[in-house]
Amino acid sequence: MQLAIATGVTALATGLFLAPLGAQLDDQAMRRALAIAQTTAAEHRLDDALEESRPSRHGPVQNAAERIRAATGAEYVVIMDKHGVRWSHTDPDKIGHHVSTDPGPVLSGQEVMQIDEGTLGRSARGKVPLRDASGAVVGAVSVGIAYESVQQRLLATVPQLLAYAGGALAMGALAAYLVARRLQRRTHDLAFSDISALLAEREAMLHGIREGFLALDGRGRIRLMNDEAQRLLDLRAEDIGRPLDAVLPPGRTTDVLAGRVSGADLLAVSGQRVLVANRMPTDDGGAVVTLRDRTELERLGRELDGTRGLIDALRAQDHEHANRLHTLLGLLELGLYEESVEFVTRAVGVHRVTAEQVTERVHDPLLAALLVGKATVAAERGVALRIAAGTRLPDRLVDPHSLVTVLGNLVDNALDATSGEPDAQVEVEIRADGRTAVVRVSDNGPGVPEARRAEIFTEGWTTKEPPAHGQRGIGLALVRRLAERYGGGAEAGERPGGGAVFTVTVPDALSDGPPAAAADGTGGAHRADGATEAGR
Repeated sequence: MQLAIATGVTALATGLFLAPLGAQLDDQAMRRALAIAQTTAAEHRLDDALEESRPSRHGPVQNAAERIRAATGAEYVVIMDKHGVRWSHTDPDKIGHHVSTDPGPVLSGQEVMQIDEGTLGRSARGKVPLRDASGAVVGAVSVGIAYESVQQRLLATVPQLLAYAGGALAMGALAAYLVARRLQRRTHDLAFSDISALLAEREAMLHGIREGFLALDGRGRIRLMNDEAQRLLDLRAEDIGRPLDAVLPPGRTTDVLAGRVSGADLLAVSGQRVLVANRMPTDDGGAVVTLRDRTELERLGRELDGTRGLIDALRAQDHEHANRLHTLLGLLELGLYEESVEFVTRAVGVHRVTAEQVTERVHDPLLAALLVGKATVAAERGVALRIAAGTRLPDRLVDPHSLVTVLGNLVDNALDATSGEPDAQVEVEIRADGRTAVVRVSDNGPGVPEARRAEIFTEGWTTKEPPAHGQRGIGLALVRRLAERYGGGAEAGERPGGGAVFTVTVPDALSDGPPAAAADGTGGAHRADGATEAGR
């Protein structure tokens, strides 16, 4: 195809060159004839010879014309008087006869250039008037250049032009061959139809798979991405061609995609999504990144952990319930009926008081249920879960599921940190400050070193062994991302007396409504020590 194009372009260029060349040679021949005629008309005493002699084959006019014709190589030099009668001609027999073409324009004083037919055939002609000393026209000079010589000049240029065109065509053919070979290497010898089919298959595959796909060039710019990658990373189609650092916020996710963090199956958090990223470099210095959404898997894993904890708590309660039934049976067999009633009342009242103390302060049903369940798990693990006296949360949450995620992760981490410690305690405070929700969870565990308090909120950071169903290091990162999404933040500090305290601020978490105290309605039952114990 390239060779055909090069041949066609060469032929077209040659034709376009030859077309004006013929007209240019005609013009040159006519101008040459006109110049010879002008020179002849300026010949000294030629006008006097026309007036003083008669036309003859040996006259001075014929001799002068033949001398000029021989010197210039013209086909003919014809000198005529003002009546159009020849005084000179290459054929002496035509001297004294009228010229074969109309002499009117030149005898009227005009200079004429033309290609015309005459007694000597087709020629390029130049005609000028012949004037006397006073400027009056006394005749005319007509000079002809044989047209065959013009055609010969044109044909003489064709071989040379074809030689140049052939050289250009050879260079074009060589360039086409080299380009074709390079193109074949770059496309792995695939035909155009194969490339088209691969492109269609690639588009179908990219937009059909449920994994995110991101291709980067050597300068870190997005070269290609599919619909799933746009969804997972909150990108737009217009972001193609832009640097990765310009379209994603700074953080671990950007570092993983850009290759600043190495490894396989790297965890990253984008918004509320937990992603697993794998990055593969390409030969051109770029990279291909695949993203898998593990949000649901992580949620199921956390639910599995919670379910296991709940099963352990139920198993312990079943054991404790059996012990209480045995105790109650013994009291009844001994006839201690009043002691039996008191024992049952006290056993039932502990759990009822725990639920009532939570619901008095936390009116959102999801958060209240979470705290009651965590109190049961904490009791099984030997940890005292306390609800701080300052806890006040009305039922006006805009997105209670986000706070459930925040509180659940903080409580789970606190229980893990204090489990097995003597006199283990975890205190939870949830309060509303206008439309802002503040969650604070403290424990008397080993605490967090000051140098690592900012690091613990990054994805993948953990001090625990990973569970069987997945990886750790996600909970605190999700907590921070959820808070930052609302314009808030999360921070870790030191608890007075030792331990750690985590504070999360979530602005605009509550809808507009009555103040928290009015929405509470009950005022709550406060203990003198400023806290409510749950699960002890």
